[in-house]
Amino acid sequence: MTIEEAIQTALEYENNVRDVYSSAVENAKDPIGKKIFKVLADEEQGHIEYLNFKLDELKRTGKVTPETLETCIPSETAIRKGVSQLETQMAEEDKGREIEMLKKALAVEQETSGFYKKMVAELSADGQVLFRRFVEIEEGHVAIVRAELDYLTGSGHWFDFREISMEM
Repeated sequence: MTIEEAIQTALEYENNVRDVYSSAVENAKDPIGKKIFKVLADEEQGHIEYLNFKLDELKRTGKVTPETLETCIPSETAIRKGVSQLETQMAEEDKGREIEMLKKALAVEQETSGFYKKMVAELSADGQVLFRRFVEIEEGHVAIVRAELDYLTGSGHWFDFREISMEM
């Protein structure tokens, strides 16, 4: 796959992820859930703009230059605080809808992250530089969605670690 093809494919992934989050914003009842989905939708839109800029740069100059791609994903401490607020603010009846939206978001984030990892492994140095930061950012998105999902489902996991065990 060429860098141009990879960017075009990345745009398809990013548009899909953004659309999932935009739909979740419209359908979520919980204000905290809406806010989180909105932040993630906006971040994905930023990725789309960045990729379009890089595609234009590639077409104009024949190469892509590395630039810092920022993220709005907070630290693990901030994620933990935000998820713990769900406990006091989310009504029991809202959980089912939020869980389904989070499951869909997790699936598209994992798929997108997998694509970026593949591009880092397969592309030339310029492509690797371009997509390496996307891997980091998408893994952050997966972490935040998984943390919220783990909390809401009461799975006993937190960031992929077992919190409690009822077994002796």
